[in-house]
Amino acid sequence: MSGFVVTYKDVKRAAKQIEGVAVRTPVLEFAALNARVGQRVLVKFEGAQRTGSFKFRGAYNRLSRLTEQERKAGVVAWSSGNHAQGVAAAAQLLGMPAAIVMPVDALTIKIANTRAYGAEVVLYDRYTQSREEIATKLAQQRGAILVPSFDDPHIIAGQGTVGLEILQQSTALGAELDRVLVCCGGGGLLAGTATAIKATHPEIQLYSVEPADFDDTARSLQTGQREHVKAGARSICDALQAPSPGELTFPINQALVSAGLTVTDDEVRAAIRFAFASMKLVVEPGGAVALAALLASKLPVSEKACAIVISGANVDPGLYSALLIE
Repeated sequence: MSGFVVTYKDVKRAAKQIEGVAVRTPVLEFAALNARVGQRVLVKFEGAQRTGSFKFRGAYNRLSRLTEQERKAGVVAWSSGNHAQGVAAAAQLLGMPAAIVMPVDALTIKIANTRAYGAEVVLYDRYTQSREEIATKLAQQRGAILVPSFDDPHIIAGQGTVGLEILQQSTALGAELDRVLVCCGGGGLLAGTATAIKATHPEIQLYSVEPADFDDTARSLQTGQREHVKAGARSICDALQAPSPGELTFPINQALVSAGLTVTDDEVRAAIRFAFASMKLVVEPGGAVALAALLASKLPVSEKACAIVISGANVDPGLYSALLIE
């Protein structure tokens, strides 16, 4: 573990840093889900987190560690929406300016919420422009701190608090876990969660879950090198469209993650409908992939409990209503 940028101690420090600010989100159990998949399933619902996704954890852990001088200069980030809202909310709480580079086709609710938290939104075309280049140039011009969406030690450690809570809450529920399924874009949530869990429970297997056309982590785990998303890839999972695994996140995931799973958009739609009808949860497409993998039997049933992370609940009303209609 010492060779990685984030350690178990870093995740524990992050937990203390965000305590009392971030929400300790619930781990839920549903009879309908258990019956459907044939085993005990614990659902870590990050839709109940501040800003409606896990991203606030890492954002607050990163921004709260800035010096007074750095806070005056502000921060710049790029995001399709969830990291945007997390950074914007953290910046507002800490009294610093924030500018977020967001795709012009980002969900209206995510852009509106980011602005509502007081951040400046800079729009770009995700298919013809580089968000990283735009954000980097903006940060240089303003002397601001760049806050990556996943490739940052404090971001990874902050997201890892999800893993700590899963262990604590599953123990309290008397559940013995053998698998944890986590959605994966750039791999920050997965890397942090894997770091937290594997440090004390090496027997638990971690699985990444990605949209079928954004399976760069799954392919990277197979080849042993960072693979890229194929040109022209599309998915309804707007939150999971990173072009490749992170430079910092991939070595962690390569060492700690058992395998990568993928789900189709239709499987994601089915999961969203199941969550609404049988679990009474609003889930955004990117947040539904782990549930989708379970419902689509991507792994064999186990006698022990499985935990999944529903990573977010930020979805436009129009899109959501369309997704609910078969």
